[in-house]
Amino acid sequence: MALCQSLEALISMRYPETKLPKVTTTIFTEMSQLAADHNAINLSQGYPDFEGPKALLDRVTYYLNSGYNQYAPMAGVPALRKVIADKIARLYDRHVNVDTEVTITSGATEALFAAIAAVVTAGDEVIVFDPAYDSYEPAIEMNGGRAVHLPLNAPHFSIDWSAVRQAITTRTRMIILNSPHNPTGAVLSSDDLDQLTELVTGTDLILLSDEVYEHICFDGAQHQSLLRRPELAVRSFVVSSFGKSLHTTGWKVGYCVAPPPLSCEFRKVHQYLTFCTVHPIQLALADFLNGCPEFCLELPLFYQQKRDYFCELMTSSQFTLKPSSGTYFQLLDYSALGQHQNKTDVEFSRWLTTEAGVAAIPISVFYENSPDQKLIRMCFAKSNDTLQEACGKLCQI
Repeated sequence: MALCQSLEALISMRYPETKLPKVTTTIFTEMSQLAADHNAINLSQGYPDFEGPKALLDRVTYYLNSGYNQYAPMAGVPALRKVIADKIARLYDRHVNVDTEVTITSGATEALFAAIAAVVTAGDEVIVFDPAYDSYEPAIEMNGGRAVHLPLNAPHFSIDWSAVRQAITTRTRMIILNSPHNPTGAVLSSDDLDQLTELVTGTDLILLSDEVYEHICFDGAQHQSLLRRPELAVRSFVVSSFGKSLHTTGWKVGYCVAPPPLSCEFRKVHQYLTFCTVHPIQLALADFLNGCPEFCLELPLFYQQKRDYFCELMTSSQFTLKPSSGTYFQLLDYSALGQHQNKTDVEFSRWLTTEAGVAAIPISVFYENSPDQKLIRMCFAKSNDTLQEACGKLCQI
């Protein structure tokens, strides 16, 4: 009887309305599950199918077995924060304070959320550029803000700075930038930073720069970090990730660099999200990057060779593509595949997974209002054998 009464109470209970009515299971989870269900090659979700450096893995094992299995400092292990500060000084000629400007986080996604939560309040507007990475808008909405979507200009997916200027209102709190850009592979130029500097000078606008692919720029291009410009750095949260650079996405270790006033607010949120990040991995990262500082410098060539190999394998296909300028993603246009012209990119991605045996991500899911594009995104952070097999299937379509 008591069980029946409790079930009746449960059935009659009114649950709170969802805070995120537009959010469902992410496209990454959906496509990876579809790939697993149909034994397809998964080029959808952005992770390598090869391991990180053995020397790094060995250091993790060392610290796991050496008693470093309790809480790390809330802001991160000092040795790792120093490695980050040294890298920033070396690459971007900016000297940041290890104690007050660098915070280690449990992945870049946590850092992005903490930065938004630290400064965005009810009624604030945040400018994002479509196609936009899918974690931005939920974080904005959960903190009472509203995302203002501006489209990037295809086919190069550049920013229309005049449109940005027109979109800024008295409610605009933040602009979110992402370079190298996921999902398009576009990169910001020095001229872009010039225009951004002119735009924000004399305002109270905060910048959030998602730079998780900072070490994956191609064809000799330099990554244009906001940390390169003092007038931008003083108003910026700059977020990056070790997972993308060291082939260890499952570790979920990222970091945020921000001036002391912003870092102070950032850490207030961070300490109640995760408090700290896994201790032995932080120590291992510090050791490895101290011992192999050249690893990140060699990454552009490593991934450019994979990009070029992927594009070469696709030359006999009916897909069209412009080689990516950064990240380990490549866009493919399927509009020349006559039998699939009427499929949306979501429909085509599902067909590609279930029938052709290769999983991809449709680009429309990154838009508020998607244009009529026949574009899908594929990850080439895979072994050559995997790329050969996948491209062989794609060239048969």
